[in-house]
This record gives sequence, C-alpha cells and structure tokens, in this order.
Amino acid sequence: MEPYLLRYFLAVVETGSFTKAAAACLITQPSLSAGIKRLEEQLGVALFERNNKRVFLTSAGARFLPRAKTILHECNLALAELAASEQAKVLRLGVLQTLPSAWVSGLLKGFAATGAEVRFDLFDGTEQELQNRFDERGIDYALSIRRVDDKASIPLYDEGYVLAVSDTHPLAGEASVRGEQLADQPMIVRSRCEVLSETSRYFTDRNVRPPLAYRTANDERALSMVAAGVGATVMPESFAAQGVAKVALEGFAHRRTIALFTPRYSLPGHLTEAGKMFEAFLLSPLPVGARVTKRHPHCI
Repeated sequence: MEPYLLRYFLAVVETGSFTKAAAACLITQPSLSAGIKRLEEQLGVALFERNNKRVFLTSAGARFLPRAKTILHECNLALAELAASEQAKVLRLGVLQTLPSAWVSGLLKGFAATGAEVRFDLFDGTEQELQNRFDERGIDYALSIRRVDDKASIPLYDEGYVLAVSDTHPLAGEASVRGEQLADQPMIVRSRCEVLSETSRYFTDRNVRPPLAYRTANDERALSMVAAGVGATVMPESFAAQGVAKVALEGFAHRRTIALFTPRYSLPGHLTEAGKMFEAFLLSPLPVGARVTKRHPHCI
C-alpha cells in the first residue's frame, strides 16, 4: 500500500470533494480518482459513497480512517528519522587562538578515535571574537578562557604563564628568573596574548624595558623564534616545542582556566546527541596528547 494513496484518501475525507482533494494534492481529478480506485481494490472494500454534491465515507471507510491516519503518521515519522540520521553531524567549534595546536589536535583526534560520526567546523578567534560568534549563533561550542563561574562552561584545565627561552639560553637551567634579569633580554611579543597588558605592566612596575625582537599573532611561530634564540616570550605553560625551555617568572602570578563553552540555545535534533557525546568525552580521562591538567599528566 503506497503512502500517496493514503494521502489521496485523507484529502478526500478532509475536503469532502474529489475536485478539491485533487487540487490539494496538486494532481488532476482523474489521477486522484484512479488512486482511490486502486486503494479500494487493494483493500477489497468501497471507501466512499458519491452523490451529485458530496462524497461520504462508507462504514468500511469510516473504520479505515483512523488506521490510515496512523499508518501515514508512522510513515512520515520514519522518513523524518531517516532523513535526520543522514544529515551531517557537524559541530561548529570556536577555538581560542592562544591554545596550543598540539592540544587541540590531540583532543579532536582522541574524540575521533571513539568512533563518533561527528565532524567539526573550526573557527579560530580571540575571546571577544568567540563571544561575538556565540551571540550571532555562529558557533555551537567554544574552547576558551573561563573568566567567571559560568554555568554554561565545563572547566578543562588550569595553568599559569612561564618565560619561554631557547634551551641553549643562559637562563634555561634556572628554576625561576626575576623581571630585572631580563632588562637586556630581547623579547618576542605575542600580540594575541590575553595577558599582554599584564605582562607589560609587570616589566614597567620593575622599571625594566626589554628590547623588542619580534611581534607576532602566531604562537607556533613565536615558539620557533624562541627555539632559534631570537628572543624570549611569556606564554601559557601548556605550550611546548623542541629546543624551548620554560622558566618560572617570579612575581607573575596570572593564570587561566580553559573551558568548553556549551550551546546557549537548543541545537537541531540531529546535533544534540553529537554535542552530548563531545561533552562526555571531555569529561572523561583524556587521551595522550590532550592532557594538560593536574588530573591528567602533561603530555603535550
């Protein structure tokens, strides 16, 4: 029994006319009449009684009516569920520019290894840019800095900032350094650093003005320049690279908490489960390559 025949049947019932039912179904009246006849032949009963003005259900047609509605509803529901399952499960994820690429890629690789059939549409941005994207509903989730006790965020790890120097630098073996020791040290400025103003104030308060060697918005490039001995820089302790040593900076107590910011609105049905899977993954012990907390040993 084809679903379209049930649609024809219900259209006739609702309009009380073959002509009006044909118009509602966007077909010709002969086509609708042929369809009703075919349905009656399949059921072995007459569904309608006709006179010059109206069309009436037979007793068999009246008994069939609720069944037809149920069958068509279940059919439409099944088609909708199949269509939803075929929709691409793409989560739009905002990523803070000052997060280590190794951590972000390790996290996504670990999630993919769970077998989840979810893809990501990634957007890099500053805190404010990610905030704007959220406000515009341009992203579903974000990995960013948790400034307050935001109930719409899941804390992932907390870290401080360190001085990154070449592993051949005279200060590389020190446990910590004072700001005054860096007066003549060429510095690399990370222009997108969220504590850039605090870093500048740290040196100003100590009457220290290190020479500027390089300014970049690219943290990986900054690390490469540090490894090459071009200069030193202040950056989150989760960053690491071959040829780079990290030294504590005395008196610089700033820290940051990285969190997953969750949707501020209801996701489409086919994405709700995908989002919950991603959240659950981040709350579980993370795989090697994505661990940076005290709960999970540093493995970047």
